[in-house]
Amino acid sequence: MTSIKFIAIDIDGTLLNENNLLAKETIDTITEARNKGIKVVLCTGRPITGAKPQLEKLGISGNDEYVITYNGALAQTTSGDTISKATVNYEDFLEVEMMARELDTNFQIETSDAIYTTNRDISPHTVTESYLVNAQLKYRAPEEITKDFDIFKLMFVADPEKIASVRKDIPNSLFSRMSIVQSDKIYLEFMNKKTSKGNAVKAVTEKLNINPDEVMAIGDQENDVSMLNFAKIGVAMGNAVDITKENADFVTKSNAENGVAYAIKKFAL
Repeated sequence: MTSIKFIAIDIDGTLLNENNLLAKETIDTITEARNKGIKVVLCTGRPITGAKPQLEKLGISGNDEYVITYNGALAQTTSGDTISKATVNYEDFLEVEMMARELDTNFQIETSDAIYTTNRDISPHTVTESYLVNAQLKYRAPEEITKDFDIFKLMFVADPEKIASVRKDIPNSLFSRMSIVQSDKIYLEFMNKKTSKGNAVKAVTEKLNINPDEVMAIGDQENDVSMLNFAKIGVAMGNAVDITKENADFVTKSNAENGVAYAIKKFAL
């Protein structure tokens, strides 16, 4: 069996159970893996503020520990040193924000300091997101978002049926210029073309001199597919969407059944 030295784990729908809690079995299993010298890296669509509570519960901190946020747009040590970074250019922001208005969907951006929405009538999903990831929520008119903003991702925010509908209206030219993925049924995210969880995992493992044959990745959504494909062992949660399961080497138990712990025990311990 391949010796696993690095495990990349998504947070929502993966690390956290159906109640958005970190189960004791999951904590204990990850701790056991780390005690054996395996590097465990949380790899999430959340900003760093949204990953910190889980990092603290897992005891992951310091200059030799890592976290990947904004779907891979930022990889850094848990003490804040940047490993890789890719932001959205201003022209793409202008195009996608205008498209959101044309398609009549709510819109937000995520930066290093806050979530900004351009909608006066703020989506309840945006409010929930800001609470979930411990991020400040601010309204700005489109013209108030300038080239000075460090934008990690743009997001369409709407009910699942609306997201599924508007996705069909996005031109192929935008798919060719940007990284576009769903991190949830209510979010469609637009990022720098270089941004993916897979590319961020690659950057961190190269820094650590760990090769893909020693990597395991666990996730549940479309935005996890790139890291599952990069890893020697790509694991989809039992509750994962179909595209993630189709790209996985193994489907573990659901997050309600501590599927992360089950997969780590099976392949790494």
